[in-house]
Amino acid sequence: MSISTDSRRLGVGHVPRKPRSRQRSEELMAYLLISPWIIGFALFILGPMLASFGLSFLETNLFSWEYVGLKNYTTLFSTDATRSLFWVSLYNTVYYVFFSIPLTIGAGFFIAVLLNQDMRGRSAYRVIYYLPSIIPGIAASVVWLYLFQPDFGVINWLFSAVGIEGVRWLYDPRTAKMAFVIMSVWGAGGNMLIFLAGLQGIPTELYEAAKIDGAVAWSRLRHITLPLMSPTIFFVVITNIIASFQVFTNVYVMTNGDGGPANSTMMYVLHIYLVAFRQYRLGYASALAWVLFVILLLFTLLVFKSSSLWVYYETEVGGKRE
Repeated sequence: MSISTDSRRLGVGHVPRKPRSRQRSEELMAYLLISPWIIGFALFILGPMLASFGLSFLETNLFSWEYVGLKNYTTLFSTDATRSLFWVSLYNTVYYVFFSIPLTIGAGFFIAVLLNQDMRGRSAYRVIYYLPSIIPGIAASVVWLYLFQPDFGVINWLFSAVGIEGVRWLYDPRTAKMAFVIMSVWGAGGNMLIFLAGLQGIPTELYEAAKIDGAVAWSRLRHITLPLMSPTIFFVVITNIIASFQVFTNVYVMTNGDGGPANSTMMYVLHIYLVAFRQYRLGYASALAWVLFVILLLFTLLVFKSSSLWVYYETEVGGKRE
């Protein structure tokens, strides 16, 4: 008798298969446990998405219904400013995204690197820097509204203390968007927390070896920290793009919901809100929402495609990922 036959008879190296009834009951239990999420996703995410897609082909205020085909989309892309604020709101939002994301990510990364050092009171500093990111958006907006006041605001008071003329901030179309960009740094604590978690995962042996080789702090940051942190940076960039394109609360509170002055802060989601709940053009608002979905999808795919050029994974060997 062969060795393989003996091993099968003795059960050596053989993993017994579960009875089909037991395996099926375990599968049913797994589906039962995740069913609350599935039901919630279907009712509160997938269902409304499909409904809004259908509404985008209608002209409706929920009391009258008229099928208009692609009219909402053609109106949306109209270059006539009296008919569509699409281009204005899209420009304002893209301006905010491209200026706020480098600022918030850079600030969060810088703070995380500092708070990753061995210092006294490090835990307290981490809590202090993270607290602003959990303050409700309305409360934070009210605080910044007073900070940006041109007459008695703290920021202009600091400018006047060094002999610089105050800025009208939210009351000047030239500076209103930049005021919200500056305010975005307020939420850098969320990015800091994620970066701090990534920094904790970098082996200290790499830094010790670099110090022995005579590498200065900048070289260690460039050749060790940044490459090993690139997957974390990639994740933060994606989440910040999605969140920045949906900026709404602070703009609504600080401009009284009208996106002024002169539509200079009319952000895309604020435009959707005004069309849907002030003009009651639900079909047109749904078309706006789906165009935003496509824009976010394109930006996300662009970042994913570019990740092969700058994102480094520790499992990469010979230029290929294991």
